[in-house]
Amino acid sequence: MRSINDTYYDKYSFDYVYQWGPYNVHDPSLIFNEGCFYCFSTDVMYGLSILRSGLQIRASHDLFSWEFKGWAFKGLPSLAVDYITSNGSTPVNNVWAPYIVKINNEFRLYYSQASDKAKLSAIGLAASKMIKGPWIEKGLEVTSNENITMPNAIDPTVIVDNSGRHWMFYGSSWDGIYILELNPETGLAKASGSKGKRIAHRGFTNNVMNGNIEAPEIIYNAALNKYYLFISYDWLETKYNVRVGRADKVDGPYYDYNGTDLNTYADNIPMIIAPYAFTGHNGWQGTGHCSVFESNGQYYIAHQGRPAVNKYFMNLHVRRLLWTEDGWPVVSPERYAGIEPIPVDSNEIPGQWERIEFKYNVVPGFAETQTSADIQKAVKIALNNDGTIIENADE
Repeated sequence: MRSINDTYYDKYSFDYVYQWGPYNVHDPSLIFNEGCFYCFSTDVMYGLSILRSGLQIRASHDLFSWEFKGWAFKGLPSLAVDYITSNGSTPVNNVWAPYIVKINNEFRLYYSQASDKAKLSAIGLAASKMIKGPWIEKGLEVTSNENITMPNAIDPTVIVDNSGRHWMFYGSSWDGIYILELNPETGLAKASGSKGKRIAHRGFTNNVMNGNIEAPEIIYNAALNKYYLFISYDWLETKYNVRVGRADKVDGPYYDYNGTDLNTYADNIPMIIAPYAFTGHNGWQGTGHCSVFESNGQYYIAHQGRPAVNKYFMNLHVRRLLWTEDGWPVVSPERYAGIEPIPVDSNEIPGQWERIEFKYNVVPGFAETQTSADIQKAVKIALNNDGTIIENADE
């Protein structure tokens, strides 16, 4: 008898690479170009027995059927490799956390290259006239080292603000999330050697950081005239969850729902995605590192999800992103399937429902946040004809 992991593995193994579709996706970055959505993502594979480096590329016409297209690079990017080896370290054998953007007639692909030293990393830039490449390395955006107070130089996201200035947000652990101004013509740092400034941090309990903070994503909602900064908390395999703050200016300050500055030592809300399980399903964990984008007036959010049966499987999730009346994003509990919304009659609302409340169990140290997914499970409620609600309706 085959185990459930054996069944999953058929979909994730390198023997089936061009049938992966949404499988083996981590750190997605999505862009729409000439009638097609493209997803660039970290080099990962369940099991890691074979790993082809170069940033994975997928394409879709509908956001739920995906076709694996190959890799952006032929291997590790040379400029980042040279930086890491010149500092006495060895690059890891995969490229991380890409960000894809089109500026005028040029596609710019930002990438992250880490090493076997925790704080020695580089963010680089490659460019192409075509979404499928070839990609030409343009330079290193920002670098980190163990003797410099700054975040790990990974996880870039880029935006052009209302005045036409270009900015990159980046960071992972150590010293929070930074913002760095770019040269619009080159896509590289406006001031050579600049690390930018910190714009978001993370809370402490008993003088110990609660957990990881990384993977910024920045967008501008023109209808609301606000910039929104999405950040992932905690360990990517388990408790990964997404928080969000907003600002009137691209360089902040960014505030959470309670009006707390994201750059203070606090854990911010709202938490809009977190590990969850509806009745009859083992659930999803590792629900972080999001890509947020708009298409035809509808916003979407894409992120990885790891089935609770095994934290090393990775799937691409795409969901609708909606907005409250007071201008905060909320995420659809259902993954996007191309089904258009239809009007609902009031007599269809009463009945049995499931509700998941995103609670968060704070633990006293960094290590403890790495081991538990803290999956939030659904409870049954009943909505009555008179508008009342019965909690725990299955009891």
